[in-house]
Amino acid sequence: MRPSLPADAADHDFASPAPGYWANRNVSPDDWNNWAWQLRNRVTTLAQLEEHLVLAEEERAGVLLSGNKLALAVTPHFFNLIHPTDPDCPIRRQVIPRIEETWDHQEEMADPCGEDSHMPVPGLVHRYPDRVLFLVTDRCASYCRYCTRSRVVSGAGEQELHTEFEAAYRYLESHPEIRDVLLSGGDALLLSDNRLEAMLKRLRSIPHIEFIRIGSRVPIFLPQRITPELCRMLAKYHPLWMSVHVNHPRELTTEVKAALERLADHGVPLGNQSVLLRGVNDDPAVYKTLVQKLLRCRVRPYYLYQCDLIKGSSHLRTSVAKGIEIIEQLRGHTTGYAVPQFVIDAPGGGGKVPINPDYLIHRDDGVTLVRNYENKVFAYPEPEAAPLPFEIAGFRRD
Repeated sequence: MRPSLPADAADHDFASPAPGYWANRNVSPDDWNNWAWQLRNRVTTLAQLEEHLVLAEEERAGVLLSGNKLALAVTPHFFNLIHPTDPDCPIRRQVIPRIEETWDHQEEMADPCGEDSHMPVPGLVHRYPDRVLFLVTDRCASYCRYCTRSRVVSGAGEQELHTEFEAAYRYLESHPEIRDVLLSGGDALLLSDNRLEAMLKRLRSIPHIEFIRIGSRVPIFLPQRITPELCRMLAKYHPLWMSVHVNHPRELTTEVKAALERLADHGVPLGNQSVLLRGVNDDPAVYKTLVQKLLRCRVRPYYLYQCDLIKGSSHLRTSVAKGIEIIEQLRGHTTGYAVPQFVIDAPGGGGKVPINPDYLIHRDDGVTLVRNYENKVFAYPEPEAAPLPFEIAGFRRD
């Protein structure tokens, strides 16, 4: 078996583990760098896992029993980051099923973000006033075990995704308040260049849509997909932004860095959305390494999500206090560009709620007391109230 890179090297450096577990298969560089080859050779079965990994009993049972919740699939690129013998490997915990996924907890939900109840057209979620979520596919390059859409993603969950594309476009055309469309799923970057471009072109034909975003983990799971041809196509539809999903610094390999830089070079602004996960990134030092490494890849840390109350996620969820602790350990200890907004997606469809450490100590009419990252207290004098206009004060101008 391939030995794992030392944790400090793998976390801080941009390592390239390829071909890793595939070294004995004489994989050519052309095949390895072909995203279709990567998809065809994903790890999807217990036998494939056991060929490379020493599985814990909790993992073996998880593979056997959790298949009706969310499919198992890991690209060779991402699989190479998994430690062969350590079930607590932070990469392994994200993509290898565990028996805990089958446990039922009263607080958990199939649809924790309330998307189905805000879906005026199948596949289109309109939860915020000026923006929509457009679910364009139910497939991903690899499947995260904490996926908030496991009910519809991968074809193994409780529901099937049946997006009505023409009805969705008509809805967008008839709602001029919508200025922002987020393409997600599943992962929109698994679509062919031609199909993705057809969607972008159709959206760009709607005058009031100002802003298009793509939410994707493909640059991390499948950096080979980020071809020059794809990047040139995306650049035709600016302003187009992309939110990627990196949870641990080890995920940022040389191949991933090159893919992210290729997108940035073609004018695509990049933000990162992490999910706070127990045993993965719930350590302030690990998270600080992640956000600083992201900036080196020209990606701005955007959101740190409290893990949604998705069914089968109890073993991966942390306390809200842990997220606040991480933000507190970042603020003032690294550049502000590296500090994401910690949010809870309010259960049941309440939307994103920002959660921050308490820096405001006291406020009255004369002064506001605040503390800084060193716990030093400072007084900010408030300005005197401005005089009221005559009309508001009860006087009338002649």
